[in-house]
Amino acid sequence: MSDLGPDFLFDGPSKGDGRQSPLTLVLAHGAGAPMDSPFMTSFAGTLGAKGIRVARFEFPYMAGRRVDGRKRGPDRPPVLLETWTRVIDALGPAEQLVIGGKSMGGRIASMAAAAAAETSAQVAGVVCLGYPFHPPGKPEKQRTEHLKAMTTKTLVIQGSRDPFGTQEQVAKYDLSKAIRFLWLGDGDHDFKPRKKSGRTQDQNWDQAIAGIVEFMTGLD
Repeated sequence: MSDLGPDFLFDGPSKGDGRQSPLTLVLAHGAGAPMDSPFMTSFAGTLGAKGIRVARFEFPYMAGRRVDGRKRGPDRPPVLLETWTRVIDALGPAEQLVIGGKSMGGRIASMAAAAAAETSAQVAGVVCLGYPFHPPGKPEKQRTEHLKAMTTKTLVIQGSRDPFGTQEQVAKYDLSKAIRFLWLGDGDHDFKPRKKSGRTQDQNWDQAIAGIVEFMTGLD
C-alpha cells in the first residue's frame, strides 16, 4: 500500500465499458494468503470473464510482506476497517460497489458495510467467501454481533462442513434477514469437498461463481 492508498488488481471490463456490470465487486484476501492466491485469482478472473469488473487489494500487513518477504499477522481491526474505507473512497461512489472477500477479508468487509450503512457511504452489497463465524474448534466464540442487525444485502457462500462455521451450526444463529446463504455441498473453508461426497472443488467453485453473478445481477 502506498501513501496514496491501496494498490489494485483489476479483472473484467474496464470502467465505462459497455460490457461491464454497473457494479464493481471489490475483494479482499484472507488472513494468510495474498490477493493473487490461486483462489482469489480464479474467482476474480472467472467473474471478470462474465462481465463483472473485479478489484482486488491487500491490507497493509500483506502489502508489507511483498516488500521484505517477512510474514506478519493481520493488522488490528481498526487498521483493516480503515483500509476498507480508503478502498471505498478510491473506487466509489459507494453505491456502485459490492464489497467482500475471502474469510477474514469478507468478515471485515461486512463490518465496513455495517458501519457505512449509518452514513452516506452505504455500499450496494456484500459477498463473503467462507465467512469465519468462529475460530475452528471454538464455536462458542462467535463473530456475528454486527450481522444480527445487518441492513446491507449480503451473500455468504459457505462450505457445508467449513470448520469456521458449518451449515448445522450457522442454522442456529440469529442473523439479519438481509443475509442470504449459498451452501456448497461438503465444502471446507476453500469449498473443497471430500472425494466420497461425489462432488469436486470445480463444481463448488462454479456454483459459487454462478451465485455471485446472480446476486450482483439482482442488485443492478
